[in-house]
Amino acid sequence: MDVRELTAESEREAAVPILRHLWRDESPEDVLAWTGEDEYRLFGGFLGDDLIAVAGVLERRHLHHERRAWLYGLVVDEPHRGAGHGRSMVEFVEEWAEKQGCVSISLASPLDKEGVHEFYRTLDYDEWGYVIEKGL
Repeated sequence: MDVRELTAESEREAAVPILRHLWRDESPEDVLAWTGEDEYRLFGGFLGDDLIAVAGVLERRHLHHERRAWLYGLVVDEPHRGAGHGRSMVEFVEEWAEKQGCVSISLASPLDKEGVHEFYRTLDYDEWGYVIEKGL
């Protein structure tokens, strides 16, 4: 699988149907808008010319923390799941983040997604706390 950054709007548009596996209740227009925000980086995994996986990343320093990457929206299109493409995407993002000077990668996952948690455990990610939020 070839992984590269999706920078053109047409490339980001092609990623929207895959990203909507995660955000089914959001409009395609809203998902596309998120991928174009200033610091958001969107990477795509390709088999030949076919986009089969995406991963969104923000990298920044938060207050006293060292520079870190935040992994958003890692999704492999359903027909291609279970073939190691998710692992390849994570490994690509890890290498990219390290080159950017990040010391770690973080992500959030719903509590009921045990399969997702196990996937990240197999990649040596540690669960160390909770993301706590309140809608406004």
